Amino acid sequence: MKQKEIQQFKNKPSEELSKNLSDYREKLRKLNFDLAAGKVKNISEIKETKKTIARILTIMNSSAID
Repeated sequence: MKQKEIQQFKNKPSEELSKNLSDYREKLRKLNFDLAAGKVKNISEIKETKKTIARILTIMNSSAID
């Protein structure tokens, strides 16, 4: 994920971040099911999705402290 994309997450309101978080969690769930079924060819997509979820949670927690 590029620095520009991370900055876009920081500028979003918390409601939109929550929606993005649930979307990425759903995407990760689908990827895990597809991995178990042998349909996933790009395993690095799972890793990147996990990192994006962690980044969103970090931004949400840091904005809650401020």
